[in-house]
Amino acid sequence: MKKNVAVVCGGDSGEFEISLKSGKVVKTNLDPEKYNAYLVVIKGAAWRVLLDDGLSVPVDKNDFSVSIQGEKLTFDVVFNAIHGTPGEDGKLPGYLDMLGIPHTGSSHVVAAVTFNKHFCKQVVASRGVSLANAQLIRKGQLVSPEAVIASLGLPVFVKPNSNGSSVGVSKVNEINELMPALEKAFTEDTEALVESYIKGREIGCGVFDFLGRKIVFPLTEIISKKEFFDYEAKYSPGMSDEITPAPVDENTEIEIKATAADLYSHLGCKGIVRFDFILTDNDIYFLEVNTIPGLSAASIVPQQAKTMGISLPELFGMAVENALSVHH
Repeated sequence: MKKNVAVVCGGDSGEFEISLKSGKVVKTNLDPEKYNAYLVVIKGAAWRVLLDDGLSVPVDKNDFSVSIQGEKLTFDVVFNAIHGTPGEDGKLPGYLDMLGIPHTGSSHVVAAVTFNKHFCKQVVASRGVSLANAQLIRKGQLVSPEAVIASLGLPVFVKPNSNGSSVGVSKVNEINELMPALEKAFTEDTEALVESYIKGREIGCGVFDFLGRKIVFPLTEIISKKEFFDYEAKYSPGMSDEITPAPVDENTEIEIKATAADLYSHLGCKGIVRFDFILTDNDIYFLEVNTIPGLSAASIVPQQAKTMGISLPELFGMAVENALSVHH
């Protein structure tokens, strides 16, 4: 029997369009011999299945089913392709867990902790991994720019504490830029993280525990043509160079991969995850973890999989099979 797969995308963050792209790529690449794939677009309270004829039908949230021409359709598994809330922050995984529906990503607890950069960094620090110095600032808190800069130095990055795709992120080079940068971050979140700048090379590493066997993908070096790897650099063709495999020496490669694999286990991740690091002349700094990384052909993890000889249909099929097996 073919499995019914709900490819869930969209969401309620600045990453809606990116997620929609990822979802369409997944749906197109799931093997039609094995799966009936349906695109489910979530936006606020509107959850709809987009049908191939361009029409859409609402999802019954009581049991995550749809009715198509009088026939009730339920899903065997959910492929979670929502970057940002509610897919990557644990809300959707929690809902699916309550209904007993397998899904491709991490549990609601892991998703929530890793999406909150401040909490995630505390867990990562407990493994002895290096981190940038940072301060968490909550909306409405009294801030002394002088005290923040005295503690962290310049330049600093200001980012929403819980958000992805570099939405609402600023690089602050002068003290008078700090408050406007915080205001920008607060348009996306009620908490902002101010992090000291670490000069180095940005390296991404995908990890995927497939049926109990950990696959660590080749490394990718991300070279932004902007001042940093911001939203435009991430999603505009030609604004960044991504080199896979990354040109690093063997010892560095082993250390980064081992760190990523260890953090995957320690955080309790499931499914396909990407860790980002900054490599300096003498250390490896943890930047962030993406539990729902970009999945279009141009995205980093699919590039890494391709370098290993794993095609998109294989990669997405593996993610679905993994979710089904973990559940049983």
